[in-house]
Amino acid sequence: MVPDSRTVLWQKERCGDVGGREEQGMEHAFVSGSTAPGRDAPAPRLIFRHRLATRLWHWLNAVTMLVLLMSGLMIFNAHPRLYWGQYGANFDRPWLQIGTTDTTGFLQLGERRIDTTGLLGRWTGPDGSSQTRAFPGWATIPSTYNLALARRWHLAFALPFAFGLLAFLIASLFNRHITKDLRIRRRDLTPANLWHDVREHLALRFHDPKDPAAFNVLQKLSYVGVIFLLIPLMIFTGLAMSPGMNAAWPWLVELFGGRQSARSLHFVAAALTLGFVVVHLVLVLLAGPINGLRGMVTGWLRVPAAETGA
Repeated sequence: MVPDSRTVLWQKERCGDVGGREEQGMEHAFVSGSTAPGRDAPAPRLIFRHRLATRLWHWLNAVTMLVLLMSGLMIFNAHPRLYWGQYGANFDRPWLQIGTTDTTGFLQLGERRIDTTGLLGRWTGPDGSSQTRAFPGWATIPSTYNLALARRWHLAFALPFAFGLLAFLIASLFNRHITKDLRIRRRDLTPANLWHDVREHLALRFHDPKDPAAFNVLQKLSYVGVIFLLIPLMIFTGLAMSPGMNAAWPWLVELFGGRQSARSLHFVAAALTLGFVVVHLVLVLLAGPINGLRGMVTGWLRVPAAETGA
């Protein structure tokens, strides 16, 4: 219940008066607090930013992506090499390899070899013994080597991951989340606007003072890249590696240049998605984790009064 001392302001972003139709931006609710006695600055305000479909999809992804990434690393442990083309085996030349020598672990990219002893290739297990798998047990599901079980985990969580994306896209067609909030316009991509957004992020200012519920261009580019490129790429390259799908849709594996190319693209897309998640979590911590969690649970974010144009 909002106290009587507060006012509720509803703002709609419109472009023209033809039919009163919204063209961009979501309908935002701003709840402003009264100024505390003896203080000049008004209290922070609440803005409604995340719809229910977005919040549900966010938490579904938080669970499914964690399991998919960790079980995927265990699957990678079975053959820690990546190739391009249709075929790849122990004696073929990989473009990426995580391996081990008699005393060290290493990551090899093309001709460049990087010592990763203690982290990748060769690491110490919980019992103090030396282990020689690509990824350590704490990063995989299951923690001990079991390819069959890892595949079961991976396939079980791939289904809600893929259908969750489909449900989110359908919901976004009805609530116009993508066209209103994530649509990238030509003016967003001007060098001046991009550089301004970079400077604002470096200064830890993540909201537009004129419209704090709007997504900035860096957010739009990253979210659109993940939603429409990385996640679909992981889904379809995963299908391309399935023998059953190879029989049903032989064109799919050819689309990616062969089974090994599909595996490499699957790994690269997963790595880029993990990078997005890490940056996302860092920014949430910098912007205020409690406020961020509130926003993704209830839909409401608290922003300084100055950021709402008060």
